[in-house]
Amino acid sequence: MKRPEPQALASAVEALAARFGNRLITSQAVREQHAHTTTWLPTQPPDAVVMAQETADIQDVVRICAKHGVPVIAFGTGTSLEGQVNAPAGGICIDLRDMNRILEVHAEDLDCVIQPGVTRKALNEHLRDQGLFFPIDPGADASLGGMTATRASGTNAVRYGTMRENVLALKVVRGDGEIITTGTRAKKSAAGYDLTHLFVGAEGTLGIISELTIKLRGIPETIAAAACSFETVRGACQATILAIQTGIPLARIELLNAEQVRACNAYSKLTLPETPLLLLEFHGSEVEVAEQSRNFGEIAKECGGGDFTWTTKPEDRTKLWQARHDAYWSVKALRPGAGVVATDVCVPISRLADCVTETEEDLKRLNLLSPIVGHVGDGNFHCSLVCDVDNKEEMARGEEFMHRLVERAQSMGGTCTGEHGIGQGKQKYLKAELGPEAIDAMRALKQALDPQNIFNPGKIVPVG
Repeated sequence: MKRPEPQALASAVEALAARFGNRLITSQAVREQHAHTTTWLPTQPPDAVVMAQETADIQDVVRICAKHGVPVIAFGTGTSLEGQVNAPAGGICIDLRDMNRILEVHAEDLDCVIQPGVTRKALNEHLRDQGLFFPIDPGADASLGGMTATRASGTNAVRYGTMRENVLALKVVRGDGEIITTGTRAKKSAAGYDLTHLFVGAEGTLGIISELTIKLRGIPETIAAAACSFETVRGACQATILAIQTGIPLARIELLNAEQVRACNAYSKLTLPETPLLLLEFHGSEVEVAEQSRNFGEIAKECGGGDFTWTTKPEDRTKLWQARHDAYWSVKALRPGAGVVATDVCVPISRLADCVTETEEDLKRLNLLSPIVGHVGDGNFHCSLVCDVDNKEEMARGEEFMHRLVERAQSMGGTCTGEHGIGQGKQKYLKAELGPEAIDAMRALKQALDPQNIFNPGKIVPVG
């Protein structure tokens, strides 16, 4: 999409200023904060930011922008990784952080209704006294609206699924400012097209989420965390496959390669053996957790695993998982001043060991540093590539590595992204993965729901 004509943009900003007063912000610092991206894609700030407080605010921004042909970009907490919050054609960013009310909690039905700016940690803090929690944990304290828009998942997905499985219904502001209601609180429905899951993962390109109904779970009686070192990545992956095949209900199972363990030891002051490592968590009754831990320990030994240690102490569990969630920062500390790009792919778990092993070989051949962590229960792993962004030769090697990583995953029956999304960074891989007919179908959906192409233009599928 081309940038709007200067007069059209000026008219939109003038109308927005009249409607929102000091909640319309045009300062460069704030605009740049709302284009912050953790990739090496160029930062592309919007022309202005509106701080929304209620659904009517979103509707009015959309109506004004639609009238003048000005792009609209939704912003949650800015933790997306593929340039999803960039504004390549300028426009108006709607910051949803103040839409952070928990509207209803239905404990007996295990669901709640919330505004899009509610964050994962704030929701779970609110739910704790009722013995409930929301299980999807992407690491960052992201907003639930943003997590829905990017189809986030994370460390708990092996047991609890992704956002796709945990969103029951949405209210979405469409291109004319009206509201689409996509579903109800019923746990299942056969009524019409599945509009809810059309918007889950759409990255704000089809409309802006103004309300969510999501599933909740009961807090387990006992939670145990564990660490188990392996001689090889292949052994760790084989233990994972056997555990899943034998029906052990793992809540979390994360792989850290030797490079990542070294980084975590240095950054989080741990003393883990610097070999491939599995971090695990088991949920259930005290008896169930003990049995799950024992059964996995036997499998780990068969696959070359070392001592299998586990704990139910909350402080020990927190320390272990905080180190995992701080993986990005631990990698950044390995080479101060360098850029770190987090990228991910996902393959069938039967091919995970092959994919990780070949990826490590690529890194050695290209003389690159990129520790690896993986949600091995669902075949998803992440590379944190460290590069000097001012070194053209090193950057070229980095680009080659990421291209080969995606091609390898796709050739193994996998995908270019398990949970980071497409945004700007991975558009070029969609055609090879899904075929031109699927791209045409996506483009037709975009045209039908957003005929002016004002919602987050330049993301997922280019219009044309």
